[in-house]
Amino acid sequence: MKHLLLTFSLLVFACLSMQAQRKSDLLEEIAQLKMQLDSVNDEVFDARKNEKVATAKAESYEVQVTELQNANNTLMKNLNSFAEVSNKNSSMVTTAMANLEAKENQIKIIKNAIATNDSTTIVVLTNVKQTMGENAKIGVSEGAVVVSSDLSSLYGSDTGTTLTPAAEAWTEKIANILIANPSTSATIEGLSMTGDLETPAKQAMAIATLLQTKFTIAPERINALGRDGNLKEGIQVNIHPDFNKFYLMTREQMKN
Repeated sequence: MKHLLLTFSLLVFACLSMQAQRKSDLLEEIAQLKMQLDSVNDEVFDARKNEKVATAKAESYEVQVTELQNANNTLMKNLNSFAEVSNKNSSMVTTAMANLEAKENQIKIIKNAIATNDSTTIVVLTNVKQTMGENAKIGVSEGAVVVSSDLSSLYGSDTGTTLTPAAEAWTEKIANILIANPSTSATIEGLSMTGDLETPAKQAMAIATLLQTKFTIAPERINALGRDGNLKEGIQVNIHPDFNKFYLMTREQMKN
C-alpha cells in the first residue's frame, strides 16, 4: 500500500512540475510576443511619422512643380515674344540694310557720274588748248572749261551784235570742240559792265545761232544769255558736261 501511495505521489509531482514548466514557457513566450508587439508598434509609429514627413515633402514638391511649370510657361511666352520681336527686328534690319545698299548704289552712280564729268572736263580742256591755240584765253571754273574773247574782235565794237569773219573762225573752233566731245554742252554768256543785259544777250545769241545754223550743233546743247560781268565784259563760252542730264539723273536717283 505504501508503495502505491509513493508511486501516485511521484506521478502527481511529475505532472505538477510539467505544468509549472509549461506555464513558465508560456509566460516567456508571452513576454517575447509582447516585446515583438512593442517593436512592431514602434515601427508602425515610425512608419506613420515618416509617412507624414513624406506626405509633407510630396506636397512641397507638388507646389514646387506647379511653380516651375508656371515659370516655364511664363518663360516660353517670353521666349515667343522675344522671337517675335527678334524676327521683327531682323526684318527691320534686313529692310534697313537693303535701303542702305540702295543708297550706296545711288551714291555710287552719282559719284561715277561726277568722276565721268571730271574726266570729260580734263579731256575737253586738253582739246580746247589744242584747238584754240596758245593765245586763247582759257580757264576752268565750276567743272566747265571757259573760253573767253573780247567784244571788238568778235563784233568790231563793244556794242556790235554782228559777227566778224574772225568771230566766225573762232566760233568754228568752238563747234569743232563740241563735235569732238558729243557729251558736252555750251553756255554762251555775254558779259556787261554797264548793267545793260540786252546787248550782251544778243551778242551771245549771235554765236549760238551760228553754231546751230552753220556748224549743225544741236540747239539743246547750247544756251545763250546776257549777265552782269561785274568788272568784266566780253564773250565767255563755258564748255561743260550736260548738267541738265546730270541733274535729271540725280533727281531720279533721289526719287528712287
